[in-house]
Amino acid sequence: MDFKKVFVKAVAGLTLAGSLVQAAPLAVSAQEGDPIVIGSNYELSGYASSYGVALTEGTELAVEHINEQGGILGRPVELNSIDNKSDKTETASVATRMVEEGVDAIVGPAATDVVNAAKPIYDEGGVTTIIPAATADDTTFREDGSVIENLYRLAFTYTYQANAAARYSFNEMGATKAVVLTDTSNDYSTGQAEPFKAEFERLGGEIVTEEFYTSGEQDFSAIVTNLLAQDFDVIYMPAFYTEGGLFLKQAREMGVAQPLFSGHGFATDTLVELAGPQNATEVYYTSQFFPGAEDEQSQAFVAAYEEKYNKTPDTFAAFGYDSVFVIAEAMERAGSTDYEAVSAEIANTELPALTGTIQFDENHNPSNNAPMRKMVDGEIVDTFEVDGSPAE
Repeated sequence: MDFKKVFVKAVAGLTLAGSLVQAAPLAVSAQEGDPIVIGSNYELSGYASSYGVALTEGTELAVEHINEQGGILGRPVELNSIDNKSDKTETASVATRMVEEGVDAIVGPAATDVVNAAKPIYDEGGVTTIIPAATADDTTFREDGSVIENLYRLAFTYTYQANAAARYSFNEMGATKAVVLTDTSNDYSTGQAEPFKAEFERLGGEIVTEEFYTSGEQDFSAIVTNLLAQDFDVIYMPAFYTEGGLFLKQAREMGVAQPLFSGHGFATDTLVELAGPQNATEVYYTSQFFPGAEDEQSQAFVAAYEEKYNKTPDTFAAFGYDSVFVIAEAMERAGSTDYEAVSAEIANTELPALTGTIQFDENHNPSNNAPMRKMVDGEIVDTFEVDGSPAE
């Protein structure tokens, strides 16, 4: 089955009500044999649950659409979803269980720290794995620096997103002075703060000051007071929606009006709920999906998702959806669920998807440019393409 065509039929072929339109019969019209099992190792509770729930819902919708189109290799797809509770020990336990049970592929987790707990187990277990949202530069690598053959990811790396923010703020906005806010307890934050500072200074900018906090922080008034005494053009705050939303609320209410840049940790409606729409303004973040995009695929996906879950999908829901299609297309081309054959085919993926045309580089990272989203009053009002690749 040509899953490039199936993706279009499953997404762009949806009616506004979210159901499949009548289409010509596919190469596989009936599902026979044992199901192909995809393990879903996501954070359904705990600190990263906003991401994990959205990823799971996108994954569920993709499985539903693929089964409506005939399954994979003529076999139905079954989802084995287990909550890793945003906990490293639990995540490792879930990964071990899935490998021992012989799932055909795995998606997740979402957050980098729990991905690191599962990664060695996926590697040793030899199972096709897609990590949709984790952004650490070394996510696809072993400790010795070699690439894990059976593991790919869809999100941009720390450095790619940080470079994009530095370049857009300096080159396009004319910013020459930046402040950086870093969560010292969060790899996601520290992993982007360092490359942002390096790239901003390489371009000729100045890091005026750095402020530090830890995950769970709720009172940012001292930091905001310090910022009010500084002369700067932009803020860079690589953070999850939890601290990011609260900081935005307090900063804007106390009078900090400068643009704020971040990574895709801001790409969730929960950020706006915490900040308040009026405070989620002049915010820029990298995100590979926008529910307000006007292309047919995005509109159809949003309609189907809203019908099923009664809410609008975010970037993470789109990542979950696309992850399943990457696996499905590779299995079809391989004619097998064997992880070595499937992993080799994933390397050759060129899939028009919700998060862009998915292709992978030699390090199993996405190779397209980073969309920079501009938010005003809680709504995305513009998108800019930025190259975040390493400086020459």
